[in-house]
Amino acid sequence: MDFNKLFQLIIAASLINNFVFTRFLGLCIFFGVSKKMETAVGMSITFTAVMVVSAALSWVVFQYIMVPLDITFLKIIVFIGIIAALVQSADTIMKKVSPSLYYKLGIYLALITTNCIILAVPLINAGESYTFIESMAFGLGSGLGFALALVIMASIREKLEVADIPAPFKGMPISFIVAGLIALAFTGFSGLITLYELRAISRWL
Repeated sequence: MDFNKLFQLIIAASLINNFVFTRFLGLCIFFGVSKKMETAVGMSITFTAVMVVSAALSWVVFQYIMVPLDITFLKIIVFIGIIAALVQSADTIMKKVSPSLYYKLGIYLALITTNCIILAVPLINAGESYTFIESMAFGLGSGLGFALALVIMASIREKLEVADIPAPFKGMPISFIVAGLIALAFTGFSGLITLYELRAISRWL
C-alpha cells in the first residue's frame, strides 16, 4: 500500500482541489448551512461520513457488478441510488440521535442526495480507476475539504452578523464576497504545490 499516494489524495482533495473553493461545487448547501457553527459542524460530520461510505459502496458496485455486466453507462443513476439510500439512513439516525440539529439542517440534509460534490466523488473514482483504499481516501479528503470550507465560512459569517456592514452588502452579498476571497486564498495551495514539485524535479536533474 502506497501511503504517500493516499496522503497526496487526501491533501489534494481537501486543499489543492477543494470542491467548494476551487471547483465551485456544492454551493447551495455551503451557503445554506454556514450561517451558524453548530449546523456547519453537524453537516460536516454527516457529509464526510456519507462521502466516505458512498465512495466505498460505489466502488464495490462499479467494479464487481457494473463492469462485469458492462452497464457502466448507468453509473450516474446507480451512484445516485446508493447515495440516496445512505442519506435516508443518515436522516433517520440524526432524527433519533439529535432532533434539534436535524430540524436546524432542515431541507439541506435531504439535498445531500443530489449534491454535485457527493456524486462527483464516485464518478471521479471510476474515471481515475482508483483502488478501493484510494477511493476511500479521496472520499475522505473531499469530505474534509467540504467540512473545512463550512467551518471557515461559518466562523466568519457569525462575526459578520454583528459587524457594521453597509446596507447593500448585508446578507448574501457579503457572503459571496467572503467566499470569493477565501477561494483566492485556496488557489495559493496550487501554486505552492507546483513550486514544490518544480524544486523536486530540479534536484533530480
